[in-house]
Amino acid sequence: MAMIPNDVIDKVRSQAKIEDIVGKYVHLSRSGKNLFAHCPFHEDQTPSFCVSPQRQIFHCFSCGRGGNVFDFLMEMKNMSFPQSVTAVAKDEGINLSGRYLQRRPKRPVNKFKLTLIKMYDKVAQLYHHILIDTEAGQPALDYLHRRGLTDDTINAYNLGFAPQQPLLKTLFAGQQLSPTIIQKSGLFIQRQNGEMRDRFFNRVMYPIRNQNGQTIAFSGRVLNKKASPAKYLNSPETPIFHKRDVIFNLDKAKATVKKVHTVILFEGYMDVMSAYQSGVKNGIASMGTSLTGNQIKDIEAISRKVLVCYDGDEPGQKAINRAVNILMPTRLQVGVIQMPNGIDPDEYRQKYGEKQFYHYVHSAQETPTTFRLRFLKRGRNLNNQHDQLAYLKDALRVIAQVRSSVNRDVYLNGLAHTFHVKVQDLQGQIANLVRYYQKLNQYQHVHHQSSVGRAPQTQVTELPKPAAREELAEQILLKRMLFDHNIWLEVTSRSGFKFFDLKYQMLYEVAEGYLRLHKNQYDPHGFEQFADRANLTPLAKQINSLDLSKQINNSGIQDCVKIIMMAPLKKKLKKVKQDLQDAASRGDTTREQQDTQKVIEIIRKLRGLKNG
Repeated sequence: MAMIPNDVIDKVRSQAKIEDIVGKYVHLSRSGKNLFAHCPFHEDQTPSFCVSPQRQIFHCFSCGRGGNVFDFLMEMKNMSFPQSVTAVAKDEGINLSGRYLQRRPKRPVNKFKLTLIKMYDKVAQLYHHILIDTEAGQPALDYLHRRGLTDDTINAYNLGFAPQQPLLKTLFAGQQLSPTIIQKSGLFIQRQNGEMRDRFFNRVMYPIRNQNGQTIAFSGRVLNKKASPAKYLNSPETPIFHKRDVIFNLDKAKATVKKVHTVILFEGYMDVMSAYQSGVKNGIASMGTSLTGNQIKDIEAISRKVLVCYDGDEPGQKAINRAVNILMPTRLQVGVIQMPNGIDPDEYRQKYGEKQFYHYVHSAQETPTTFRLRFLKRGRNLNNQHDQLAYLKDALRVIAQVRSSVNRDVYLNGLAHTFHVKVQDLQGQIANLVRYYQKLNQYQHVHHQSSVGRAPQTQVTELPKPAAREELAEQILLKRMLFDHNIWLEVTSRSGFKFFDLKYQMLYEVAEGYLRLHKNQYDPHGFEQFADRANLTPLAKQINSLDLSKQINNSGIQDCVKIIMMAPLKKKLKKVKQDLQDAASRGDTTREQQDTQKVIEIIRKLRGLKNG
């Protein structure tokens, strides 16, 4: 698509009426000069989505999304900026075709990848033939039938069987495939003597397809557990298969997803196929790992909502929590389908039948907040006061992330009722967290938009920043902690240490998970990719690029820690001093004495930190 000149963009924008464009997608009601609706980009209980005909902009007071008519279409229809300009121009009768639109040149065909795709297609057909039409495949076919899969489902997914004896060298004989192709295909394993052997044998074969429906990899399930310790064997990374970029069943699901605007994320291949057989055609699965940024972008391209339906057992609950934490900062609406009694979706279908499974999946949906609040109770004795307080602290952090104020009040009232506390006290504690997460949502949304090549928002609200001295101390300390594990251990051993700014605290918590996963070995680029799951990659890059050319000794590190730990006390001191002045002006001597005592206590703590 050719560049559209600014004067043409301005002409299209000036002729368009944003209220007419937005009105095609939501029901707008006038209130004074503005129009209001339920926000189409998130679950919105009260009309917080505002359109200003006078200023020709939209803004959601809950989720923070906003911009002009082009921004709305980019968000609503997943369009690029030129596509949105063209769409508005078409509505206004301005013909841009032929002037600013041109066909993209065809990409040159990658013959190497094309050969690999043809190889995988041929192997998939062979494995399917062996499963369906030969005696060798009968045990595997019996296994699939015992799992409740019908022949129609087996054929729809082109399931197969790789027998004990090697077949692929014979299959490809005479095709003059180069040794490089053979080696990089992932279909063979090279033995110590140099001989190439079939990678898969004596396994039920699940073909993995790309979005175009082309087979690009396999997952093989062993039939005899004694024959191999590995239950599943997957294709390695190849030029046509990158696990972090592939979603199982997306090729089959996307037609249904585009109609219902919802995907159901399952944990395993069998769950997806069970759902398909039960009439749930919009099921997908990640490739056995946590969702990646690329997979989320592919989901966002076709859907507005994702429902997480993992196993009901303990590992499944932990996996749901990870998935929810990754998905919540995105622009997708998120829900959870909680499987009962610790079973997985496939077991539910086998136990209760396909009709009941279909009904359950479409009726047993809960909000991610409901799930997370229940998840936080695990391993805690809520009859114990210490555990109660710890739970309340964590629960408030979760509820603060709810964008709708009405929904937040519902959760807070439930919390107050359960723990016999005043809801007003909870609201007071949560207020600062709510403001922070509202800013963070806008920050992450803007960076998410730029990461997928969209035009910047018309108006960007930056995150609230603490004093420059405190922020610099947090940046310096975090970088030194990441690059020097001894400093990491020293700081984390301090009781009660937390970063003052929540965004640095969140990055620290992400780093904690990264280091644990990578055995305390820090790789800057790897961490930046890892931080993508929390939409904190821009912040991770900022920390990694921080120039610390001046050597900071141990004393400097201790100074940073002191500055950070003193920051919340200074903030509290400022507030208490203001309360003291207010009490004095009102003549409230009792409150004045109380606040004076608080000031003395805070100053004592500050001196202790400064001299400690």
